[in-house]
Amino acid sequence: MSGAYDEHGDNGGRDERDERDTPGARGDRGDRDEKDTYDGSEAYRGVGGPGRAPRIPLPRASVEDGGRPLPAVEPAAPLALEHHVLTSLLGAWALAACSPEEATAVEEHLGDCGACAEEALRLRDAVGLLQRPESLDLDPALRTRVLEGCLERRPPRIPVPEWATPYDAETARLDALLQDFGDSEWHAPVRLRWFGDDGTASRRTTVAGVIAHLLTVDGLVGVALGLPDPLGEITARAPAPASRTEAYWRASHYPPTRAVRAPWREQSHALVRTVAFTGSTGGTGGGTGRMPVSYGDFELPLRDAMLDRAFECWVHAEDIAEAVDYPYEPPSPRHLNRMIDLAARLLPGVLAARRRAGLAAPAGGRHLVAAGEPGRSLRLEIEGSGGGEWLIPLDSPAAVGSADHEVAHVALDGVEFCRLAAGHVPPAEAAAGQVGDREAIRDVLFAAASLSRM
Repeated sequence: MSGAYDEHGDNGGRDERDERDTPGARGDRGDRDEKDTYDGSEAYRGVGGPGRAPRIPLPRASVEDGGRPLPAVEPAAPLALEHHVLTSLLGAWALAACSPEEATAVEEHLGDCGACAEEALRLRDAVGLLQRPESLDLDPALRTRVLEGCLERRPPRIPVPEWATPYDAETARLDALLQDFGDSEWHAPVRLRWFGDDGTASRRTTVAGVIAHLLTVDGLVGVALGLPDPLGEITARAPAPASRTEAYWRASHYPPTRAVRAPWREQSHALVRTVAFTGSTGGTGGGTGRMPVSYGDFELPLRDAMLDRAFECWVHAEDIAEAVDYPYEPPSPRHLNRMIDLAARLLPGVLAARRRAGLAAPAGGRHLVAAGEPGRSLRLEIEGSGGGEWLIPLDSPAAVGSADHEVAHVALDGVEFCRLAAGHVPPAEAAAGQVGDREAIRDVLFAAASLSRM
């Protein structure tokens, strides 16, 4: 301390009160009132009298709050760097590691020096190879892994049947894609494509129109489960998927808007909840899975209908993602395998229907194959994600595929086969490899494309 007090605490015999009361002491206040003495400077830090706390000056007001003009800031002078220095900065510039002044100097130099401009372009391309742009979308299998991890710790009281999980996953992925769409995305044009008897067919609509289409066809499954048809009387006289969709589109006074997302989303949740509760009352839910679902001119058991709806949800989600120029990944391998299995099981029936319509070669073989007997077969080998092998009976839907009667072998990629079944790939261009009876191969590929519909 500076000597005002000695180590014993006295003040050299001076009375502190007398010193405070002395005119001119500690700022020379004299007889002026204390409230008039503070001028905003930090020089004054006196006490306000006996027993009063020291006065602390208020913080200074900022220049921005004072209403006065801000001081002018002189722009920094551009850097004047020599050529060899600018050349040495090209690598840092390509990595975006230069200071703003250095980057400005380099970019101005690149406009005047062709050699450095070429070198800068080469370095920028090299940086792009070091770190390729990655999709911001999550892995489609991530949701399944997270749910499995949670369910291992705490099994659900009412589990979702295994055959309904692909539909649950694909509707959730599509809903996540839609959640950030603005009005422009909802009205983006989409062309629905499928394979007809005479070749590729298509129908033009919008993103909202595609969701309306999924809403109407999913409603067929809801009606089979006893849920109310979300479209009411609009599609009461239109049992087939295409006619339901067309009836809904015609009944709309305006093109569908983003408002269609809410009923579609609620319906998808209701379908999953209903099959879960219905399955839980019957143990394994096997009886519920066999419940027929009418598509107008054909039926599918509920377990296959849910797979069919999962497949169509994925296909149309890709249509939507393509329309808004957004990446969209295929389903997880396990779910993709089930979708391929459904298509492979439906192929014999579709092939027989095409044969009756004169669109496929007549059945061959030694005789009419009875139900449950082996007959001529085509080995369908699916490579990649969700792959496997299936023996497709060629002569009758009731026959059994047999390796001993194999007459042809076709190999396709898993995603490519699904796009063929969706009518998005021409049958003649789908097979990656084929060996054996060319006529049988052609008939099976065209039958796979005929699985598609609007």
